Amino acid sequence: MKLTILGGGGFRVPLVYRALLGDHGPGRVTRVTLYDVDAGRLAAIGGVLAEQAAGAPDAPVVSATTDLDEALRGADFVFSAIRVGGLAGRAADERVALAEGVLGQETVGAGGIAYGLRTVPVATAIARRVAAVAPDAWVINFTNPAGLVTEAMARVLGDRVIGICDSPVGLGRRVARLLGADPAEAWFDYVGLNHLGWLRGVRVGGRDELPRLLADAEALGSFEEGRLFGAEWLRSLGAIPNEYLHYYYFNREAVGAYRDAGRTRGAYLSEQQAGFYASPSLGAWHATLAEREATYMAANRAAAGAGERAAEDLEPGGYEQVALALMRAIARDERATLILNVRNRTTLSVLDADAVVEVPCLVDANGAHPVAVSPLPYHAVGLVTAVKAVEREVMAAAESGSREAAVKAFALHPLVDSVAVARRLLDAYAAEHAGLAYLAGS
Repeated sequence: MKLTILGGGGFRVPLVYRALLGDHGPGRVTRVTLYDVDAGRLAAIGGVLAEQAAGAPDAPVVSATTDLDEALRGADFVFSAIRVGGLAGRAADERVALAEGVLGQETVGAGGIAYGLRTVPVATAIARRVAAVAPDAWVINFTNPAGLVTEAMARVLGDRVIGICDSPVGLGRRVARLLGADPAEAWFDYVGLNHLGWLRGVRVGGRDELPRLLADAEALGSFEEGRLFGAEWLRSLGAIPNEYLHYYYFNREAVGAYRDAGRTRGAYLSEQQAGFYASPSLGAWHATLAEREATYMAANRAAAGAGERAAEDLEPGGYEQVALALMRAIARDERATLILNVRNRTTLSVLDADAVVEVPCLVDANGAHPVAVSPLPYHAVGLVTAVKAVEREVMAAAESGSREAAVKAFALHPLVDSVAVARRLLDAYAAEHAGLAYLAGS
């Protein structure tokens, strides 16, 4: 079976390959093709993968190319993890937003909108090439903003594109650990959009154990989300929010912490990864990864006084394991239950059938099927529908080149507080990114 990785020169690719090395079942991936527009990054990651494969029996054969059609031809699965504009683009997205006093995080707020405006046209073009060159392939999307990009690609590929994210996986793992449950044996009632979801129940043996955790202030203060949001707020919600909701619930504090940090997350990662790519090796990759994980959402933890990340949260094992489980379930018809980004159908009544949502899904050889969930409370409905409206305006702007739609995308976002700010943001982003120049004001 052939897996093609788009963004094959990306830093996280060795995580995926490590997961593949541990898979020895029938129908496993035997060939991996890396695709990237940057030949130098491809060579660097190819060298790391060769070190990983040393001594491993039956390691998947790796090839690399800068030709998209060549990469796609014959693929059974396509893993999309591209970054349009690179980390320099992310750093610019964050910097421009902060200059206006609003959040510029990669997937949330003004930064996420700018990233989406750059990425949707490229992702849509890729989807068209997949449909033409590898129509039977399944696309697994991790490209951020994952929900928005998956929905854009689904307009071309339908249900053959499925989005994944490691945030719900990490949240479920942490909560299950506190409840003394095996995450593999628990049912997680999780619902929302990508980076905008809530864990509303954890069923173990048919019983919801989440109320037991919510009633225990000491336990709530012992894990990542409990320290970020505080026990009182979690009990008020009656749920555990995805960590990215800290940007919404504590926006003022988050913006202040990002300004105080001196440099944005994108600028930090850009500098850090430049060192790795200048002298790549498996050892350097491990060291860089450890530092990256330890500093994840550092500004938010500083704003909340949450301290350092727990040791058990530093070990990666999120999205690559979800991707492997998803591929196994489809390729081998091994039924699995995973939290994924898929078309809504009738799952959430407040959204239309084509809106991509992040919910538990039953996966088999025919793909991912969202499970019916109970209605969202009104406070969640407000955020989910507002952010989905923003995503739709981003897609409209990317498709039509409409400045009006792009301004609406910024202005309608809950974390952008003025239409005037929205216009200035768009003009500043258009000046920063050549690909957005057509959206600039006259």
